[in-house]
Amino acid sequence: MMTSVVPDRRALFAGFFIVGLSGFGGVLPHAQHMLVERRRWLSEQQFAEVLGLGQVLPGPNIVNVAVAVGARFHGASGALVACAGLLLAPLGVVLLLAALYAGYQQLPLVQGLLRGLAPAAIGLIFGMGLKLAARLPRKRRPWVLALLTFAAVALWQLPLLLVLLLLAPLGVALAWHWPEGAQ
Repeated sequence: MMTSVVPDRRALFAGFFIVGLSGFGGVLPHAQHMLVERRRWLSEQQFAEVLGLGQVLPGPNIVNVAVAVGARFHGASGALVACAGLLLAPLGVVLLLAALYAGYQQLPLVQGLLRGLAPAAIGLIFGMGLKLAARLPRKRRPWVLALLTFAAVALWQLPLLLVLLLLAPLGVALAWHWPEGAQ
């Protein structure tokens, strides 16, 4: 499916700037909402593909997504603009929070606040995963690969790099030898 809207560089910067303001450690759901539902720059499938690429590449997933989306529409300059939009506001906020934390880190209220943020971020990411999974085609192969990945990492506690080195080629080989309609 083709995108219905091609953003200019200013819109790329503004869109990712708003995503960058949305939060820390849990902005992928905000990015998905902005890119797919609100601005319609990407389809659900395109977002899932870009996110998959972002998860395999080194670095933060959301930065990889911003670079990929920016590059898709405006090449290297689009990648730089989207990345700058994404990182500018959080940089300022992080510098401000670091200064505040240095002065107030010993307070129980601050310590409790930080402990409460982790479950909220996990919930946001889990919710986005469920939202994406609900729209995926009902085919067995991706679900089998997802379950194998989960078992390898969560149950057998294999290193993520080893799991990627083993299962990524398997997924590519399965897709290559048995195309989508041949499951």
